[in-house]
Amino acid sequence: MPGDTLTYKGAVYPWHMDHMDHMNVMFIVGKFDEATWNFFAGFGMDVSYFKDNKAAMAAVQQDIAYRKEAMPGAVVEARTRIVELRDKVLKYVHTMTDGDGDVIAECEMTTVHMDSEARRSSPFPEAIRKALANML
Repeated sequence: MPGDTLTYKGAVYPWHMDHMDHMNVMFIVGKFDEATWNFFAGFGMDVSYFKDNKAAMAAVQQDIAYRKEAMPGAVVEARTRIVELRDKVLKYVHTMTDGDGDVIAECEMTTVHMDSEARRSSPFPEAIRKALANML
């Protein structure tokens, strides 16, 4: 889709399998988590940003739809697109696909920008907000 950014690419390993011989949901969620941090870093919200600005991001809602099994040896990737941006809130969707381009799972995340000292929501800084808006 237009606006999608590649945020994760990796392999499905045999140790990712569960008792039904497909990738266990905890590993799918883990790959989506890696995609989230890569996504944030892509517009300036990396470890240094969070430390230097006493900022944080809080996940407040996560909805996952599982579409297809992922098997050992598959190379999967996640692409991410922003679906909503407000002063303090960012909503985005990760879509994980296999090597054939088939959708394995989709994850919609709602996150809130935080002041990590006050432990309260805070607006995105203007530079971050502009970078996010450019991705819409």
